[in-house]
Amino acid sequence: MNARLLADYLIIGSGIAGLRAAVTLQTRGRVLLLTKSDPGAGSTGYAQGGIAAAVGPDDSPDLHFADTVAAGDGLCDESAVRVLVEQGPRYVRELEEWGAAFDRRPDGLLDLAREGAHSVRRVLHARDATGREISRVLAARLMGAPQVTVVDHALAVQIICEDGRVAGVRFLDATGQLREARARATLIATGGAGQVYRETTNPPVATGDGVALAYFSGARIADMEFVQFHPTALSVPGAPRYLLSEALRGEGARLVNAQGEAFMSREDPAGDLAPRDRVARAMVRESERTGAPVYLSLAHLPAAAMRERFPLIAELCRRAGLDLSTDRLPVSPAAHYVMGGVATDLSGRASITGLYAAGEVACTGVHGANRLASNSLLEGLVFGGRAADAMEADAVADRWTGGPPAVDPPPTGPSGPPLLSAAETADLMWRHVGVFRDGASLRSALEVLDPAWASVESAARAGAGAAAGTWRARSVVAVARLITRAALRREESRGAHWRRDFPEKDDLHWKRHESEQRYV
Repeated sequence: MNARLLADYLIIGSGIAGLRAAVTLQTRGRVLLLTKSDPGAGSTGYAQGGIAAAVGPDDSPDLHFADTVAAGDGLCDESAVRVLVEQGPRYVRELEEWGAAFDRRPDGLLDLAREGAHSVRRVLHARDATGREISRVLAARLMGAPQVTVVDHALAVQIICEDGRVAGVRFLDATGQLREARARATLIATGGAGQVYRETTNPPVATGDGVALAYFSGARIADMEFVQFHPTALSVPGAPRYLLSEALRGEGARLVNAQGEAFMSREDPAGDLAPRDRVARAMVRESERTGAPVYLSLAHLPAAAMRERFPLIAELCRRAGLDLSTDRLPVSPAAHYVMGGVATDLSGRASITGLYAAGEVACTGVHGANRLASNSLLEGLVFGGRAADAMEADAVADRWTGGPPAVDPPPTGPSGPPLLSAAETADLMWRHVGVFRDGASLRSALEVLDPAWASVESAARAGAGAAAGTWRARSVVAVARLITRAALRREESRGAHWRRDFPEKDDLHWKRHESEQRYV
C-alpha cells in the first residue's frame, strides 16, 4: 500500500459530524475518512440522552433558541444558535426517513423527553443509546459506497500546509508507519478532549487531537476555558465513570445528600433540572458542606418503567453492583464536553484556507459558556452537513487539485515522551483546573504545563515521527495548556468557568469570545 493517499475530501473522525459530512460528500467526489480507533469508538456512541430538536407540538425554534441562549450564560453566538435550532428539525427528520428508530408513544407520536434547562419536552431518544442509533443510520448510508475509503487505527499527527493553505495530514497507520493523506479540503471532526481530565465521561480516544492539530498548524482556537462537567457520573471506587444521563432527572430522578435530603431546590430555582454548570457546582458545595457523597435516587419512580426506559444505564449500574431503580447511586461531576475548540464560521471554515471543523472539536459559539443538554448531537449533525456543503463549494471555486508535493515530508522529529504523561497531565488538570478555579491554582498548573509545552513545541517544529502514545500525550499537554491559559485570562465567572477569586459575571469586560493562535 502506498504511503501517500489522495482524495477530493479528507475527513478526520468518524463521529456524528464526520459521518454526516461523508454522507453528503460521497456523491461529490472521492472521500477519505481516517478514524483513530474503530469507527464506533468515539463519543457519539456514548451519547445516552438524545438529540434535541423543536419537533413537538408545543415547541418551536424560537423556544429552543431561548433555552440554548439562556444556558449559554450570555456568550452564545446568536446567529449560530439560529442555524442550529432552525435547521435542526430538517436534519432530524432526515434521520427518521433514513430509518432512525427513535422511541414512540403508543399513539405513534415521538416520545420526547425533557432534560435540564429545557422549557418543554424536545429530546428524541432511542432508549438510552441514541448516539449508537444515529451512528448506525449514518454508517448504513455509507455502506458499500465506492467513493468512500475508511482507514481505521489512523492517528493524524500533523496538518500539511503549503502556500498558505491546508493540503492534508500526516498520520500513523495501524503498524506505526508514517503516511500522508492529501485532499482538496480537510475536515477535522475528532470530537472532544475529556481525557485531559482524570475524571471524565469521555471514551479513551477523546484526547483533544483535533484541537492540537489545528493549533500546531496556526489555526485560531477559541473559548477553551469553557469545559462542561457533567454533574452525574457514577462514582464507585474501582468502577469506570459511567455517565448517568440527564434524562434520568428529566423523568423524575432526584439528587440527594447522604441523609437522603433532596437539596437542589434550595440551591437553584430550577432544582434538579437546572443547567449542568449550576448543578455540578451545587453538588460540589453540598458534598463539601456535609463531608459525604451526593447520590442520584430513582427509588420513588416505577422500577419496571425505569429499567425499560434506561436498559443500558441499568446494566452499567448492575456491573458496578447497584440496582438502578432501588439503590442510591453515588454520583459526582466529571469532565464531559469542551465548548471551545477550533474557531470556525457558520459553515465550518477554520482560519486557514482548506481546513474545516465540525462537532465538539469546533467552536462556532453556538454553546456559549455552557452547552444545553442534548444539543451536542444536533450540532454535529447540522454543522457536519453544513461543513460538507462548504467543502464542496470552496473546492470547486478555487480549482485547487491537492496534488502531491514536490519535496518529501520533513525529517523525523524527536521520539521521546514529553515531560508529562497523559495521566499526569489529567491528574494535574483535575486538581487545579476543575469545577472551581482560582488564580493561584491556575498559575501552579502552568508552572508544570509550560515546561512540558516547550518539549511539545520542539517536537512539533521538528516534524512528525514519534510513536502513537507519545503523540497522544502531546495532544493532552497542548490542550491542557490552552484550557489553563484561557481560564487564567478570564477574570470572571460565567457558565462552566467559575473563578472563586472572581465569582461575579462581568459583562462590561468579559462578554466576548477569547482566542489563541500559534504563529508558524
